Amino acid sequence: MNWFFITLGYSGLAPKAPGTVGTLVSLPLGMLVLIYFNAQTLFLATLLITIIAVKSINKYEEHSGIHDDKRIVIDELAGMWFALSVAPAISVSINEVSIWENGFLVQSILSFALFRYFDIAKPSIIGRIDRETKGGIGVMGDDIIAGFAAGIVSSLIWQAIVILV
Repeated sequence: MNWFFITLGYSGLAPKAPGTVGTLVSLPLGMLVLIYFNAQTLFLATLLITIIAVKSINKYEEHSGIHDDKRIVIDELAGMWFALSVAPAISVSINEVSIWENGFLVQSILSFALFRYFDIAKPSIIGRIDRETKGGIGVMGDDIIAGFAAGIVSSLIWQAIVILV
């Protein structure tokens, strides 16, 4: 169960780019939570998953001796879901997903791209957390901050698009 959880249903076992694969799995799942529930539910679910993940990753690292194993991608889910809970942070019906005016699809895709950028480039505090914080908090922390940054930047870009168009 623990391995299934921290590898996000074994998506972290992908031979190439497991982080991107984990994020790609996380994106539609998070979008579905926004469609059928709301941003608060997504945010709270992400907090709960993050708490469980920190404990599970600590246990895994203690047992394996490997810090931030690339196969662990539950952190990508947390980061992606935090990004989605900030932007688009709206509830739409399944029929409204592709309507340009609500920005749901645009902001979701922007959040994905920006999250991957921040997670890979690790600018500023994101890189510092990644380098200096050990255990589950270190593994999860950089992705959580990258997710918030991605959500905020995605919202700002969407607002600029709305103003200009």
